[in-house]
Amino acid sequence: MIMNEGERLIKVVVCAPVKEYFDVVDPRAHNITKTADKRRAIEQHDHLCSILQDNGVEVLCIPELKDHPNSVFTRDTCVCTSQGFIQMRMGLSSRQGEEVWMAEILKETGMEQHGGIRDPGTLEGGDVILAGDVVFVGRSKRSNSDGVDQLRRLFEEIDREVRIADVPQPRLHIGGMMSMIGPRRILCCQDLFPGDFFKGFPTIPVPAENFVSGNVICLGENKVIAEKSNTTAIDCLEKAGVYVHAIDLSEFIKGRGGPTCLLMPVKRAHG
Repeated sequence: MIMNEGERLIKVVVCAPVKEYFDVVDPRAHNITKTADKRRAIEQHDHLCSILQDNGVEVLCIPELKDHPNSVFTRDTCVCTSQGFIQMRMGLSSRQGEEVWMAEILKETGMEQHGGIRDPGTLEGGDVILAGDVVFVGRSKRSNSDGVDQLRRLFEEIDREVRIADVPQPRLHIGGMMSMIGPRRILCCQDLFPGDFFKGFPTIPVPAENFVSGNVICLGENKVIAEKSNTTAIDCLEKAGVYVHAIDLSEFIKGRGGPTCLLMPVKRAHG
């Protein structure tokens, strides 16, 4: 299970784009800026999975949920912790139902559930970053105050400190603004967080140029996957001694998703 997203990645759940991601009647309702090119999107997703596997990550690939184009973005549906998974409650109405779908899949793999977000709360997984004894949480258009409070109580019950920051629009989630790149090291966007938000954590600050400026997949300490157009962050990371797999995920940027959105980490390990 997971309590720190900066540790070595062991297992993930992904959802391969086959039909639903491209069969979009009303892109606006799904927050999709432009329908993706099918061939390119499939190639890009396959490449992401191959890099994960080359780095020793077990990839559980599941089929899309019917009538849910955003089901390829598995990150948002549940959060896997050392206590079990927490079922989210999607803030975008067209995505509601994905969290139930994912919860059933996780149960089938033998995972236990550790609570869930209930109405009127909404919370999406992209607004939750696990950092060991600290949990960073975003309060956003998708994750309301009630949902954030429910999650805070769940983590405080197991003695975790919860730090909450508002996510300014047009950014969707805190995960577009920050990422763990080691057990105590963080990539973060400048000028978007309270001054003491990262107390105790060394940071690599980058300009907030776009909605994925702070979004990278941590494979392990100082090793990440980044979207290749995120050049400023890539340059800052490499100068700080971080190895970056820069890959093309442009067809998923069209769906307003960054690298971390495409996978749900279910297991990490020390070392």
